Amino acid sequence: MKISMMMSYSGGFVEGARRVAELEKVGLDVVWIPEAYSFDAISQVGYLAAITSRVEIGTGIINVYSRTAALTAMTAAGCDYVSSGRFILGLGASGPQVVEGFHGVPYEKPMQRIKEYIEVCREVWKREKALSYDGQTVKVPLPAGQGTGLGKPLKLINHPVRADIPVWWASLKGLSVEATAELADGWLPVFFVPDKFQQVWGTALKKGEAKRSPSLKKLEISAGGLLAIDESLVGDAKDKVLDMARPNVALYVGGMGARGKNFYNDICREYGYEREATEIQDLYLSGKKDEAARAVPREMLELTNLVGPAGYVKERIAAFRAAGVTQLSVNPIGNSQSAQVETLRSLIDA
Repeated sequence: MKISMMMSYSGGFVEGARRVAELEKVGLDVVWIPEAYSFDAISQVGYLAAITSRVEIGTGIINVYSRTAALTAMTAAGCDYVSSGRFILGLGASGPQVVEGFHGVPYEKPMQRIKEYIEVCREVWKREKALSYDGQTVKVPLPAGQGTGLGKPLKLINHPVRADIPVWWASLKGLSVEATAELADGWLPVFFVPDKFQQVWGTALKKGEAKRSPSLKKLEISAGGLLAIDESLVGDAKDKVLDMARPNVALYVGGMGARGKNFYNDICREYGYEREATEIQDLYLSGKKDEAARAVPREMLELTNLVGPAGYVKERIAAFRAAGVTQLSVNPIGNSQSAQVETLRSLIDA
């Protein structure tokens, strides 16, 4: 089981990159770089590639609307080159607020578009022939009657370091999760509760795995949350750390999307927290963000994070492992982040 962490897109990248370089020495295996509508993730991949030597570097995630499929493939190949084969292409759909509001691109057929981007990327990386793809959302070269008519199939000039760069999909809902289990190398879920995930995604994962090509390895899964390991973290002391996760959960469950169309709220409901999901959304959309945060179920915080004494955290690691998680994504809390990651590494390997 690998250890990963997600960087922040809201600022402090250079400081965060230095932290990654330090954490790499004590057991960090993967770092994910988000994008949203912040600084682009790709320039940061290059920066991290230059100051690290072992850690894998993934986009967590880039959307499939602001870059063409071919550019996504070229970019991934370039990132894999400058990192000496340490890149992971994390893809997702983002949402209409960002795609249409910031990029000015229609938010159409998100699941189909991701599927086609995966297929185009793999075709480009193999370099077996010039790129020619006739999909629902991607058509390369442009069909007759569009553009100048001068376009022709082309092959990537450079030979990629790897023709099988890992592609991870950040999917949320049934059909997209099914497609992820069928086509992707890895899955980036959100609010993953190892004890209850089957209630939300079990059927979709099984359907997708049944259609998975034998040429693909078993689907990898990245999940986790806050990391704080200390014998003193029981009772109120533990709750104080878990409370740090409340605002972020409230933001997604209460404020993402719109009332009646919030996938994160749906996930919360499918876990069995229907009343809490309604309350969080009502409060958040009414501007009562602090009250919305307090309404987040403690059990959900307990089960999605790794907070407590070493023995307890070891039990939670076992629960994540039993659920098929191959990568614990953690956010170390406190001043002793290197010690936290080092302790986690020892618990995983024990």
